[in-house]
Amino acid sequence: MTEVFIGGSRKISRLDSQLKRRIDRIIDKRIPVIVGDANGVDKAVQDYLYDKKYDFVQVFCSGHSCRNNSGGWPLRLIAVSHKKKDFSFFAAKDRAMADEASIGLMIWDKKSIGTIINVLRMIANRKKVVLYLAPDHVFLDLKSYEDLQALIARCPSRLREKIKIKIELDSATKEAEKSSVEGSLF
Repeated sequence: MTEVFIGGSRKISRLDSQLKRRIDRIIDKRIPVIVGDANGVDKAVQDYLYDKKYDFVQVFCSGHSCRNNSGGWPLRLIAVSHKKKDFSFFAAKDRAMADEASIGLMIWDKKSIGTIINVLRMIANRKKVVLYLAPDHVFLDLKSYEDLQALIARCPSRLREKIKIKIELDSATKEAEKSSVEGSLF
């Protein structure tokens, strides 16, 4: 069954008419939506889906509590091995959504590193991503690592370096979580 992961930048708190039309098509087709619990895009999408009285929504949260759940939808609490609410903490729910969803709709301010990491996760899972470049009001279909590389190549060098660091951190975190599940360090 098709399930769409909608996510994006915490700096974007409003959906423009193009995004609303795209989400309306998801609603019209009754495609299940999974969304995170962060402020910004997650909350804006939740609020829009709630206003539309859309029921096919599940909210993913890291840890034992959820920051936002506008519609009182079912929660998916993703276990996290540590308590500090840092990049690794919230990345757990993002990885789970990327693993579960069959397609992504990511809304990018052209600055958010987390959004690009989520695009990478989806592509790594061989899943298509529709990326909305909010400042340009343009949708891009990304189907491969090469598509993402071409996009990142057009970013300022400082942003490219930050993306690289976060990708390495995310990979290291994922490996550390695997080893903690597979066996003890002692």
